[in-house]
Parts: sequence; structure tokens; C-alpha cells
Amino acid sequence: MTPEEFAAAADVSRETLDRLKAMDAVLLDWSSRHNLVARSTIETRWARHYLDSAQLVPLLPENTKTLADMGAGAGFPGLVLAAMLADRGVAVTLIESTGKKAAFLRAAGEAMGLADLKVIPARIEAVKLAPKPDIVTARALARLDKLLAYGAGIADKNTRYFFLKGQDVEDELTEAAKSWHMRVIKHSSRTSPQGAILEIAELARVRNA
Repeated sequence: MTPEEFAAAADVSRETLDRLKAMDAVLLDWSSRHNLVARSTIETRWARHYLDSAQLVPLLPENTKTLADMGAGAGFPGLVLAAMLADRGVAVTLIESTGKKAAFLRAAGEAMGLADLKVIPARIEAVKLAPKPDIVTARALARLDKLLAYGAGIADKNTRYFFLKGQDVEDELTEAAKSWHMRVIKHSSRTSPQGAILEIAELARVRNA
């Protein structure tokens, strides 16, 4: 998939594509020295990483003002979402504890010209956000029960969660239900037949779990 094919598939503007191309240039430069994404996925990155991240945007509420991405890594989905939501004035916070990855996120954000982007180089458990985010996202970070624990620490009862998950999604839901009450909508992934996007709201711990 080329950048232009991605733009057509994700329905993004030329300005948004320019932001993502700026991110991609930094990603390729840093990936030559650091392990940001699996090298085997570099050639297919526009479908494997960019489109996979971009598919979250149509699912987000129109009134979204703040978004936090946990374990932001190489910027998927956080930087992609920041690029696509910039015109809506959504403030995006990227949480990444690995120093080199946090430095990459800052460099990419500067190259993309993102004014409403904040990078926090810390462990999620140590982060306190104010105001609490409307949306929390994560991709390839941890199993669902752990993601929910992370998310509950930075969010509040009104926050909605969007997690990109793989083929073990049903097992993860069953496991997480032992510790968490939640309302779940499972969306099919556009990029993986086995994958799914979990949209979670009304999160609360099960008593005595």
C-alpha cells in the first residue's frame, strides 16, 4: 500500500497525509538505528500500521476533545490519531516509558507540526492526567485486564476506551470480566481477519476481585 492508497482508504485530506508522510520520514530514519517496529513490517507499514491505527477515527465520538495513548511506542495509533484529529482540535497525550521511543515521538510530532501533542516519558502507573481524557487507546501493549488497570489509573468513569486486539480477544474478554464490569462493543478490524477493536465504556472494578 502506498501513502496515496492509504489516504484513499482512510479518507484523509492532503494536509493530513502530509503530516503522516512527515511522521513516516522520521520513522524510517530512526528505524535504521533503533527498533521501533518489527523490521519485517517496514515494507507493509502503510497497511499494517498506519491504516490499522486510522480505522479508530470513525469510531470516536464527535465531541472528543482529549485523547491519551498508552505505551505509544512508534506512534501507532497515537501519532496517527493526532495527525488525523488535528483539524478537530483534539489534544493528544502520548505515554511512553522507553526513553528512545519517547524521543522519537517528540521528534516526529515536531516534524508533523502538531501543536496539541504532549509526550510523557513515564510509566503509565506513575502518570496523572488533568483533565481526564475523553478517550484512551492502546495497541500491542498488554492483555486486556492489564490495559483496563492502566486505563483506570489515568481516566474516570466518563472515559471511553478503544483497544486494538488480535486473535485472542475472546479469551482476553473472558479473563477481564472476572475483575471488571464494562460495556463492550466489538468492532471488526479492517486490516486483520482475526483482529478486533474493543470499544469499552462504563468501566468499574468488580468488588473483591
